[in-house]
Amino acid sequence: MNSSSSSFSSTVATATSSILSTPPVILSPCAACKILRRRCVEKCVLAPYFPPTEPLKFTIAHRVFGASNIIKMLQELPEEQRADAVNSMVYEANARIRDPVYGCAGAICQLQKQISELQAEFAKAHAEIMNLKCQNSNLLALVCMEVSENSSSSSLLSSDHINDYGNNTSMFLEDNSVYAAWEPLWT
Repeated sequence: MNSSSSSFSSTVATATSSILSTPPVILSPCAACKILRRRCVEKCVLAPYFPPTEPLKFTIAHRVFGASNIIKMLQELPEEQRADAVNSMVYEANARIRDPVYGCAGAICQLQKQISELQAEFAKAHAEIMNLKCQNSNLLALVCMEVSENSSSSSLLSSDHINDYGNNTSMFLEDNSVYAAWEPLWT
């Protein structure tokens, strides 16, 4: 039992390594060759960038740039830049189809306009925050001055003045005339 399981696992490992080492075989032509109705050769320039599962990608780029121009552009570029170039062409083609006059430039202008509007809104909010901070610091300074004035004037009171007020409770809010001044605020 043990020897059969080890032989099975070695067979699976060998099969897996042989599958991983061989390059994937494409059974159908690339999307570009399919749309152009031509035979997809082994070293097709378009095959790596327009897989058979994404025919719309080539259709959009082909509609704006044309197949021969796409092939020329890709052949002029080094291998490592071709994928970015294809993505850029597809993006530009999509923008050109949506906005035939301005294309990508229209989208860029719209985004720049949004950026400037948001920057103006941010500056306005920042100015308002600064204004509120100034008001807060001014209010805090007034409160501090009021507290210091009250504390200096209360220190002038002698203990005999405090005794004079000690038995007089009329200065507290027991008087109904004091409440009368506040009543219109709650009705």
